[in-house]
Amino acid sequence: MTTEPDAELIEAGRKLFAGDWHFSYASPSIETLPPMGAVEIAFAGRSNVGKSSLINALTGRNSLARTSHTPGRTQELIFFEGPPTGGLRLVDMPGYGYAQAPKSKVAAWTTLIHKFLLGRASLARVYVLIDSRHGLKEVDTDILKTLDKSAVSYQLVLTKADQVKPAELAERIAETKAVLAKHPAAFPDVLATSSRSSDGMPELRAAIMRLLQERSS
Repeated sequence: MTTEPDAELIEAGRKLFAGDWHFSYASPSIETLPPMGAVEIAFAGRSNVGKSSLINALTGRNSLARTSHTPGRTQELIFFEGPPTGGLRLVDMPGYGYAQAPKSKVAAWTTLIHKFLLGRASLARVYVLIDSRHGLKEVDTDILKTLDKSAVSYQLVLTKADQVKPAELAERIAETKAVLAKHPAAFPDVLATSSRSSDGMPELRAAIMRLLQERSS
């Protein structure tokens, strides 16, 4: 089966993400998670990798997800609801790695992330965001190991691709795919995106639509 998005998937993705998207929940702990129901797609990544910017670009909105120049600003699991007919919920996860906060708080966020990844039945896929300027770092491997242990499929997405020369980006994609070969639970394709130029957004929307179709079939 090819993983190349076709025109129908791209159009279906465009329509879904052009619909009404809004903030619905903020969960600082596992105990405060919203009830399961809609299919959930989560976005994980190092602090300042551009998760909120990607969610805004994905939904075509400037301020759906709060962006900040201060790494570690997102301290909770943030849930966004889409059109009721879409049956999809987006989750903005706290950034891992560097954060301007006490170590105890960072440890609490990290625990929250790992518990969520391992115990959420409605979580269909996790997109792990990697800064294309820097590639995979050691801190990313802990999340990949957690995802390998869980039953959740995951895929890597390179962000800020517009800030990297084409040859360097191609090299980064190849390096990332080589690492993923050692992680059988990972989706083999790597998406390169830019929230600023919207490059890769149609392909990301199409990938999500394909997942939704597979879940409903």
